[in-house]
Order: sequence, then structure tokens, then C-alpha cells
Amino acid sequence: MATKKQALIIGLGQFGTALARTLAKRGVEVIAVDSKYELVQAIADDVDEALCFDATDEQALAGVAPAQRDLCVSAIGPEARDASIIVTALLRQLGAPRVIARASDALLERLLPLVGAHEVINPDREFGERVANRLAYEHIVEELPLGDDLVVTEIRPPPLFVGRELQALALPRRQGVIVIAIRRIIDGRGRAFIPGASEVIRGDDILVVVARPADVRRLLEAS
Repeated sequence: MATKKQALIIGLGQFGTALARTLAKRGVEVIAVDSKYELVQAIADDVDEALCFDATDEQALAGVAPAQRDLCVSAIGPEARDASIIVTALLRQLGAPRVIARASDALLERLLPLVGAHEVINPDREFGERVANRLAYEHIVEELPLGDDLVVTEIRPPPLFVGRELQALALPRRQGVIVIAIRRIIDGRGRAFIPGASEVIRGDDILVVVARPADVRRLLEAS
């Protein structure tokens, strides 16, 4: 039987709480930490272990063995920027194999890698960009970044696509866009499937594509 992945989540604001609960639902063993007792109590039933202590205390943080966790996340919010930097640095010093740190502004995005973060995320900015894309491009339903260079995007098919086979559209060659799945209403239920080259696009389909962000925009602007 495979060993469950373990994650240490520090900071239980809206972002940290949502992250901890989602990871737990996906089978990850989650240890959730915050200095506010009420936040710890609120999540205690949803994770494997919920602890109340100040994570900037090196001895206390060492007690949850960051080096033994597959993933450590500093999800501390903008109200405690100094604590975010300290916790990120301590996690690395204590041997955490993978440290992801939340940044609330551009300065923290630059500083956190310098103190040891393997990856920095800015959920407010990323969410804002995703919403902006959906507003600017009416065909975009949802978008999920894959690193810096690729996105998985759900798009409504432009009118020029409807009634045509995928192979006739030649999207990988012409646009640099790969359709990896189609979401479609079948027998009254929403279903997703991997399309063949001869699949004909319907007007109410949702296409799930992988591409560079610029290629998705160019595709939608040209259609």
C-alpha cells in the first residue's frame, strides 16, 4: 500500500484553510498550524492534526519535523509579512524538502526565493489574472497555470470550429494548441472524454486545451 503524502500547512486564513482542506480531501495527510486557537479549532475535524503555536519559534516549528513532510507551505497572509519570511527561512533550515510560500505583493515574490522558497505563489494576483482573462475573452471558461510556460484552459468553441472535425482544424500545427479533452452534455449529463481526430465539435462543447497563454489568446482573437 502506497504511503500517504504528508503536507505541513502554516497559516490558516482563507487561503491556508482552503488549501489544507482540499489536500486532505485528496488523501494527503495534513498537519495544519496557526497561532490563533479559533482558526485551529475550526479546521481540526478536517485534517489529520491541527496545532496552535507560533511558527516563527524555531524550536516549536522543529517539533513538527518539516524535514519529514513531502510538502511545506507557508500560507501566511499579508498581515504578517515578516513572519512569512521567517517561517520560509526556518522551513528550509530545518530540512523541508519542498517549500512553497505565499506572497501578497511583488516585494515578497522577490524576497521569498532568496530565503529558501522553492516556489512562490500569489493567489490574489493569480486569481485576478484568471478573472481578467475570463472577462477579456468571452470564450474562456476556466484557466489553470502549468508552470510558467503552459496553461490548461477550458474554452467555448468559436463559431468557426462548430461542425468541423478536430483534424481539419489542425490546431497543434496552426495555433500551437492541443485539445486534450472535451466536456459535453450526453444523455442529459455532463461528461468529459478524450476526443479522436475525427471528433466533430459541437456548439455547446467545452474544449480543454493545453498551450502557451499567448497561443490561446491568439487562437481566440483570430477566430
